[in-house]
Amino acid sequence: MNDRVFKIRLKKGDTVVVRAGKYKGKSGKITAVHPADNKVTIEGINVVKKHQKPNRANPQGGIIEITKPMAVSKVGISDGGKPSRIGYKLDAKGNKTRIAKKSGKEIK
Repeated sequence: MNDRVFKIRLKKGDTVVVRAGKYKGKSGKITAVHPADNKVTIEGINVVKKHQKPNRANPQGGIIEITKPMAVSKVGISDGGKPSRIGYKLDAKGNKTRIAKKSGKEIK
């Protein structure tokens, strides 16, 4: 695997819009960020079915649905329902805050 850890500007809890691929245009909330893989997991997006052999946690086995991570480059922060990139700005107190590049609005 790669030793590089990527700087991801998105955070857990952010609402994002998918820019490319099968789920283009869909939006959801980030449930996990994976800096080592440069990916994020989004609630309800990129759900796949996995065949599970019986084990202690799941004695029956069967087909389960799991949410797989998606590349950060395929998503953008939701800025009024449309995807935007993220920039940084210093506020009056000198604190670094995230802003949406499209509108210039501050991200919570």
